[in-house]
Amino acid sequence: DRSVSRGLGDVYKRQASIVSYHHRVSEIKQVIDCVLAGPVEKLYVIDNSSDDRLRELECISDRVHYIHSVNRGYGAGHNIAIQEAIDLGATYHVVVNPDIYFESGVLEKLVSFMNLHKDVGQIMPKVYYPNGDLQYLCKLIPTPLDLIFKRFIPSSIVEKRMLKFQLRFTKYNKIMNVPYLSGCFMFFRISALQDIGLFDERFFMYPEDIDITRRMHEKYLTIFFPEVSIVHAHAAASKTNKRMLKIHIFNMIKYFNKWGWLFDLKRRNINKRVLEELRK
Repeated sequence: DRSVSRGLGDVYKRQASIVSYHHRVSEIKQVIDCVLAGPVEKLYVIDNSSDDRLRELECISDRVHYIHSVNRGYGAGHNIAIQEAIDLGATYHVVVNPDIYFESGVLEKLVSFMNLHKDVGQIMPKVYYPNGDLQYLCKLIPTPLDLIFKRFIPSSIVEKRMLKFQLRFTKYNKIMNVPYLSGCFMFFRISALQDIGLFDERFFMYPEDIDITRRMHEKYLTIFFPEVSIVHAHAAASKTNKRMLKIHIFNMIKYFNKWGWLFDLKRRNINKRVLEELRK
């Protein structure tokens, strides 16, 4: 298992985590295989399910560490693994969704980039849907209109705003310093996490990636790295499931209560600077 890490430094320095909730082994096996094929010493599977049937995943490799946990949310689950990574002296930790997969070499290239750029606290590759369409996951820090009210307004009205919010004018073909990167794949520098703090556990689901990338971006570079890519079978459950929509809106309200609704000077200044830099 450890041979995959040769030439990339200390094998004990890179760890990863997946948070699962009533996934079948067949659903989660693909991403586990992808992670274990890369330079990762330990992969934590944090299982928020009501039972521990996924414990059998530990049979896949001695690098898989299964933890059955009370379901306190997505970010809280990953915090369990990140704290263990900190305690073990890890350098990097990658947070991955159960519904992603990628080819060999992706993690190695991200590690190499992070090794060369010590001012980068977080990095994300280009992300595609399974049909090959690009996912627009590089975004400005959102306003309430971008995340909540747009759901109840005709798309034709907000389309122009979304083009700017999702930074589509950049064509997603260059390395960019972006203040909001998707939580489906978050490659962190551990020392930076120790500086800014882990996932805010007040958020059960959804805005935890906005919050942590924003905090990271204030002190470090948060990089979109299109030289490698992953596939994300995004289900967008909150668009079709009323219960998930309720959870989504409730947690977004918590997010804006924390950072500000209409008046958020940091948001305005960061977004202005990002747009100016990307339009040069």
